[in-house]
Amino acid sequence: MALSESRVGSQVPGVEAQLPKSADILVVIPSLGLRVDKLGDALESVQAQGNGVRAVVVLPRDKAEAQQVARQHGATVVEDPGRGMSAAINAGIHARDTERFYIWLGDDDTYKEGALEFLKDLLQPHPDACVAYGSCEYVDDSGDVLWTSRAGRAAAAMIGFGPNLIPHPSALIRLDDLVAVGGYDETLHLAMDLDVFLKLKKRGSFVSSSRVVSQFGWHPDSLTVQDRKKSNAEARRVKRRHLPAWLRVAEPLWELPTQWG
Repeated sequence: MALSESRVGSQVPGVEAQLPKSADILVVIPSLGLRVDKLGDALESVQAQGNGVRAVVVLPRDKAEAQQVARQHGATVVEDPGRGMSAAINAGIHARDTERFYIWLGDDDTYKEGALEFLKDLLQPHPDACVAYGSCEYVDDSGDVLWTSRAGRAAAAMIGFGPNLIPHPSALIRLDDLVAVGGYDETLHLAMDLDVFLKLKKRGSFVSSSRVVSQFGWHPDSLTVQDRKKSNAEARRVKRRHLPAWLRVAEPLWELPTQWG
């Protein structure tokens, strides 16, 4: 189910009434509840962002330990609808209350100190902009930095023709704009962020910074790491459907080298 104006801000089954006053940023954390220690680290990094941020953790009904960890960190818990990652993120967004901005975080990702306030300050002076994003460190299970994504403005410029280099843990989105484009396509399982960014790009501009604002946990059982071929194929289908019909004929000229790379 895509987002709709009528559902946003409404109460949904499984949402706990723990809404802090004056929250302006909604952080959605979809989780299978399997990495409880990492989930705790992710939530601690959200808590460190300050009182204007609210975390919503989307979990399966039977993951009691993970639900307890989420509650201990002051998060709202929402039941996972069980239809994949996109549906889980939409379920978290449906728990919106006063928030004007949104970002989603993997349960093994973290924010740098002051990251979300920085992104909000980056976005707010640009009323025509939908998204603000920064750089992201990719780390292994030991926390060692493997590499840093610093694509900057080039990431937004090339997103329709090359790889998606905007890291989702580093991208803050205006919630009203996300609702207006229908949220996440629940038929997508790996390229849902790309689809959202392409829809938002038609609606407004993106602003960026080279500042590192998040860390992404890079591990073998990550969906995108596990099946790069499937992820690339879904991304290609998404990009094709956002191209004008007359340009789709030429798409192999840039897409085949991108897929090979």
